[in-house]
Amino acid sequence: MKSLCIKTNNSNLLDYLTNELKNSDLKDICFCRNQFKYYKNIIIHYLGKDDDYFIYKISSLLSFLVVDELEDDFLKKIIFQNYFYFDFNERAKILEICYDIITESLFELFDKKFNVLLKDFSEFIVANKTILLNGFLNFRVKDYISILENIVNEAVNAYIVEKEYLEFVSLLKLYVNSQTPKCESLHLVYTSSNSVLLDEDKNVINTSDEIFKAKFLSDISFSSNDYALNSLLTLLPKKIYIHLIDGYIDEFITTLQLVFEKRIELCLDCNNCKIY
Repeated sequence: MKSLCIKTNNSNLLDYLTNELKNSDLKDICFCRNQFKYYKNIIIHYLGKDDDYFIYKISSLLSFLVVDELEDDFLKKIIFQNYFYFDFNERAKILEICYDIITESLFELFDKKFNVLLKDFSEFIVANKTILLNGFLNFRVKDYISILENIVNEAVNAYIVEKEYLEFVSLLKLYVNSQTPKCESLHLVYTSSNSVLLDEDKNVINTSDEIFKAKFLSDISFSSNDYALNSLLTLLPKKIYIHLIDGYIDEFITTLQLVFEKRIELCLDCNNCKIY
């Protein structure tokens, strides 16, 4: 007979484990909940003969427990400890980005996290009859914590880029609103992330011409559209007609809308759209 005592004073975790054990397809087990001097316990007795299968099933259950019930707390702890210099709102935003990263690679990341937890729990249960859950999670799941730290690091980098982008847009908007328009209108023909600028008479404007000197370009890059943005900020039209040939609004078009606001008018079907 194989027995295991799981110790924790977290009532939510005890309820989770109790419910999962009740609904488990693992046969030949009996379990009970008891409270001793310092800890509440779930004691599991396995009456079958396949100890490896029992260890795998209990390790799987504990691995799901960590991911389902405790991962949020781990992420918050890592953010607070490693990036304490961000304020409360910034840390909350970083946590949201962590959730986005996990969602975008849900199955791949889950497999990585589950497998390292399964290995750590299995190796421990093979050699021990008692597992103090809090102590185990604080000292014996380094590979799992490393995965979460990588997620947090990626989220922080994404947050910094987004913050710099918003500051960049804010500065450009301030500049646009403080200057006198220098022409009535311009047309931006946009397709497949490439842009063509036309003046009021529909003549092509050479956006790479040295007359613009690229003075508004920064580390925020839109590749081939950098010079188009610089030209618009130099010429400062009262109205910008954007002809979306493929009908897709990407980051560059969104940026123009944020910077120039009501000066922007989108077009999907006109003579210019048909020509290009």
